[in-house]
Amino acid sequence: MNTKTVSIKGMHCRSCEILIEDELTKIKGVSKIDISHKTGTAIIHYTGKDLNHGDVVHAIKEAGYMLGTNEALPFLSKNMNDYIQLGWAAIILILLYLTLHELGLFNINFAASNNFSSLPIVFLVGLTAGVSTCMALVGGLVLGVAGRFSQEKPMATPREKFVPHLFFNAGRIVSFFILGGIIGLIGSAFQLSSVLTGTLVVLVGVSMIILGLQLTNIFPRLSTFSLTLPKGISKALGISTNTGESYSHKSAILMGALTFFVPCGFTQAIQLYAMTTGSFLTGALTMAVFAIGTTPGLLSLGGLTSFIKGKTSGLFFKFVGLVVIAMAFFNISNGLTLAGFKKNSVGAAKTEVTEQDPNVKIENGIQVVHMEQNARGYYPDVFTVKKGMPVKWIVKSVYPYSCASSLVVQKLNIRTLLTEKEQVFDFTPKESGEIPFSCSMGMYSGTIIVK
Repeated sequence: MNTKTVSIKGMHCRSCEILIEDELTKIKGVSKIDISHKTGTAIIHYTGKDLNHGDVVHAIKEAGYMLGTNEALPFLSKNMNDYIQLGWAAIILILLYLTLHELGLFNINFAASNNFSSLPIVFLVGLTAGVSTCMALVGGLVLGVAGRFSQEKPMATPREKFVPHLFFNAGRIVSFFILGGIIGLIGSAFQLSSVLTGTLVVLVGVSMIILGLQLTNIFPRLSTFSLTLPKGISKALGISTNTGESYSHKSAILMGALTFFVPCGFTQAIQLYAMTTGSFLTGALTMAVFAIGTTPGLLSLGGLTSFIKGKTSGLFFKFVGLVVIAMAFFNISNGLTLAGFKKNSVGAAKTEVTEQDPNVKIENGIQVVHMEQNARGYYPDVFTVKKGMPVKWIVKSVYPYSCASSLVVQKLNIRTLLTEKEQVFDFTPKESGEIPFSCSMGMYSGTIIVK
């Protein structure tokens, strides 16, 4: 058995290794390839006297790469134009945020008397999620990946850049139908804990920060880093299929399917309803219709990245990078709240100075608290109760079709979907301290202080 070592320029992830390996193994006599994107080399194991160098060069070119050694990338970009474009992108983002905030588009809700058993209402909720809070998580992730794909494939046609989004959303709809049916049958046994959900949100946020920084191109060395599956798993999923691109439709479908487990607040609110149906068909249709409703918003993001090219691409990708980073910090903050690492200490300090919380009424030896869930969260979001005395917590939803309608109180083992009908939670606090509560995404939160 003979070996030949070649240096390959342009590799940056395991997908690159797979693509090159697929082409090199087509050469007659080649039996094994040991390739590493970290060292930029490939060790070719072959039988026979010699290996045709021209065949090796041709195979590497077919995979989309070339022979050569990668130059060491600087930590910070030395191109002043990158910083100018980043400044303009930041100004555009701030102006856009202020405009949307002034128009009240961050608080889109449906104050309807219907419930989630109405599929048209579920579809409308999906439309809302696709252009609001869910876009901060699922949409932000899609935007980062799509922007990265367009950045690496600048010569691809708009259609080629848009096709992955069609497969992504197709996988999302199919998985929501199947998994929605399953949770409709098995119910609450399917629920993830708040700590696990919060940790998942934080991990997604970290991956979004990396994607966003790569899109800005301010840290060139970071472009060599990628979060990828092990090579064996990638091949099993069909990513090893070489179609001339470091992409497969199977991987796009899988990515869309896995968003069922990404804890967007709206998604979990619909999931909570599906769990109560006790029916495979009802649960499946509910989740599928919701996914279809989110599709226009998510596809619109794909359309943005599909038609950007030329001189405007640098500014656009920096803008997208900043948006993804902003969404990432938003999600990390929510995840930490959901996992119990953040506390409403400011509100707590204000409440503790009061001898008797005005939001808490004593009736027949029971502490009665009325709380309202609206478009902006919970009111009051902080209240103080006494240890050892029974509490009657009455909660009413004014906007039942918002992210905040999915209420989670881990210490009280409460995980429910709020409705316009008053819901009562009875408990007796046995220890002093704080009992945090939040929506299922951690976006809206509050604290029960026990004295």
